[in-house]
Amino acid sequence: MRPGLALALVSASVACLLGAAPGAEPPLPERLANTGGGTQLIVAQAPRTDSTSGTVSWWDLRDGRWVRAGSAPARFGANGLVEGTSRKQGTNTTPTGLYDIPFGFGIEAPPSGTTVEYRPVLESSWWCEDTASRAYNRWVDPLPSDCRGAESEHLVSYRPQYSYGLAIGFNYQRPVRGRGAGIFLHVNGRGATAGCVSVPYSDMRRIVQWAEPSKEPHIAVGTAGGATAVTRY
Repeated sequence: MRPGLALALVSASVACLLGAAPGAEPPLPERLANTGGGTQLIVAQAPRTDSTSGTVSWWDLRDGRWVRAGSAPARFGANGLVEGTSRKQGTNTTPTGLYDIPFGFGIEAPPSGTTVEYRPVLESSWWCEDTASRAYNRWVDPLPSDCRGAESEHLVSYRPQYSYGLAIGFNYQRPVRGRGAGIFLHVNGRGATAGCVSVPYSDMRRIVQWAEPSKEPHIAVGTAGGATAVTRY
């Protein structure tokens, strides 16, 4: 997880060296300060911090250039987006920043060709969001005794949202209690999310198939401008 990195854009001269036409805006990943060091990147971008919709695009680095593999309309938190380092749990906001993708999961079987670690959602599968639990912000199967079900997500109960999903590494490696738990890229529900990023079913299925652990996929979440601009990350 690398939220809050300083603003930096790829210069025009570097863009030309990478083969961009003079005066042409380079692909979005080339304008990010950091893409995570891998060769796959998902970009989730909203127009403003109060937006509940935007776009998700996914990219491959090929021969030194980022090439878009796909894009889809996206939904964000019901209360918009907020910088990941200052987010609070239960605010229905999507955290901005650059994060890794720990694993995939789903109620449905993994699509053919899936290489990302894919955890099947069972009746016993939960995501612990109880701040008092030792399993805070972790997949648990079954629910441990110190994690209250009322403070957690029973994953199988979220259909179609968790038909397919990718865990986003927000507050994951060293969880800060109360910052937030259970932030995913998943299938659309009825409207805005509780803090996740969502896309249509067919696009989420494609993203799960596309993600390859050996290419170290990351996701950059942000806005088109301002303090939470995606180009900060």
